[in-house]
Amino acid sequence: MNKTNLLFLIVVLISLQLNAQSDYFPPRNIWEEKTAESQSLDPEKLKEAVEFAIENEYEGAKDLRIAILKGFQREPYHYIAGKTKKRGGPAGLILKNGYIVAKWGDLNRVDMTFSVTKSYLSTVCGLALEEGLIKDLKDKVGDYVWDGTFDGAHNSKITWDHLLTQSSDWSGSLFGMKDWADRPPREGGVDDWKYRQFKEPGTHYKYNDVRVNVLAYSLLQVWRKPLPMVLKEKIMDPIGASTTWRWWGYENSFVNVDGLKMQSVSGGGHSGGGLFINTLDHARFGLLFLRDGNWRGKQLISKDWVDQVQQSSSAYESYGYMWWQNRGDRKWEGLSDKLFYAAGFGGNFIVVDKENDLVVVTRWLNPKKIGEMMKLVNQSIK
Repeated sequence: MNKTNLLFLIVVLISLQLNAQSDYFPPRNIWEEKTAESQSLDPEKLKEAVEFAIENEYEGAKDLRIAILKGFQREPYHYIAGKTKKRGGPAGLILKNGYIVAKWGDLNRVDMTFSVTKSYLSTVCGLALEEGLIKDLKDKVGDYVWDGTFDGAHNSKITWDHLLTQSSDWSGSLFGMKDWADRPPREGGVDDWKYRQFKEPGTHYKYNDVRVNVLAYSLLQVWRKPLPMVLKEKIMDPIGASTTWRWWGYENSFVNVDGLKMQSVSGGGHSGGGLFINTLDHARFGLLFLRDGNWRGKQLISKDWVDQVQQSSSAYESYGYMWWQNRGDRKWEGLSDKLFYAAGFGGNFIVVDKENDLVVVTRWLNPKKIGEMMKLVNQSIK
């Protein structure tokens, strides 16, 4: 390398370091607030977005056992197998440049977050890849988990990539829950669903919590310690999250790992369980992804992984590695196709807008209204 190139490299590295140092990261138990005006936002427009979120509360029962059973009543044999919790009212916050510029509701209340859990689960998989516990996401999962979970002509083809993109069409039963009974098609009946023709892994997207739980179970076999412990040590403690969040599985999802009894967690609250967490902790997680996996100069998860979760899968343009993409038939019209977000039952969202240096967290917003709310937030940008 000649002197000119070396000097250029040094300047780039110094610039990157200065930029990292200039980014705001909230210390534990503290989060600095700024006025909308100071962050180049229109306060009246921002207020309109907040009021919209409060006025458009999710209409389901606050007793989430009732909401869950009603929401998934079409599914044969569906039952609640894990913990649930009565929910609070609408809550959320908006970050601009890392600072809180708007907030509403009880930000410290721990609530169920349903399928937002999937984006946390995806992160644990990314960490396994970085640690070398998984060599390549194109590897067949059956090469790592050889207890029969991936036996058979179809299941043996499934890769980590297929599980992450919900395109595996894994077939079987896990903790007594059958894959075909989870969100069955509108047409047909039990026999049609049970004896369906398999889709080639990687070619067909199908949102399915049993298969997500197969990913969680497989990652437990790879990490060989509880996934909540991995998340806590690698992500949540370093970003200054509270000690109040919990990640649950089911009453019958305890398995033997190296002679120890460990709970295989669920990727959502479809049958209870999943991540129970407060709004501020969600925001820290969203800010980590806004900052490309870096927190106060320490790379907690690689930028490559953060970039990867923003890519559409080949099976479905609106979905990537358990993060939603603002593209395809799920696109929020009028907003950037570079937005990506975690989403869960009942209007739980973590939206990451890197173009505008924004993170938006909502709890118990009518899920049909999130696109409209994000438009209002976007209109507040000067």
